Amino acid sequence: MKHVAIIVAHPDDETLWAGGTIISNPHWNYFIVSLCNANDKDRSQRFYEALNVFRAEGAMGNLDYGPEQKPLDKKVVEDLIMHLLPSKQYDLVITHSPAGEYTRHQRHEEISAAVINLWQAGKIKTKKLWAFAHEDGNKAYFPKPQKKATIYKALTKPLWHKKHNIIIDTYGFSQNSRESQATSKNEAFWEFTDAAHATEWLNNFISHNQ
Repeated sequence: MKHVAIIVAHPDDETLWAGGTIISNPHWNYFIVSLCNANDKDRSQRFYEALNVFRAEGAMGNLDYGPEQKPLDKKVVEDLIMHLLPSKQYDLVITHSPAGEYTRHQRHEEISAAVINLWQAGKIKTKKLWAFAHEDGNKAYFPKPQKKATIYKALTKPLWHKKHNIIIDTYGFSQNSRESQATSKNEAFWEFTDAAHATEWLNNFISHNQ
């Protein structure tokens, strides 16, 4: 049994970018962290319903998720992750990419950086890290998995329908919603087995996008 932590910004992020992977590996032991929306009764209830579907445990924080997307102090993000995430050795941690899936999504980028920095500092202990490998062509289309990523998973139709049903039936989004249309039929990840390599990747992204 693998111990897997999934650390995301919002309820539904775990499903959008990794739902097929979660469903297809029911023998993994999941702990899913959403760093936003704990005080939103509807979204938090739906998050815990999704955890039941995934047969996962999890926890929520209440970082600001308003439309202004004001930058957060990195220590605030890192401290909340350490507060919510059980302290243990993980086989795999899955989180956002520094590119944020949606172009320049502040919270996604901040959480990606926080997770990588915590791994580099030895505060998160994991053998591997996967970062979602999706991009939206600078907002030209809904995020698509990158075929050049380290790991590319083509979902079967039944598996995709199970994933999509969580977005529609559990999270309550309409068929025409952005979330529904962003529910990719394939999933991709950048894989790292070394924290220093992940940190170098993060720093290169930051230096090219300042």
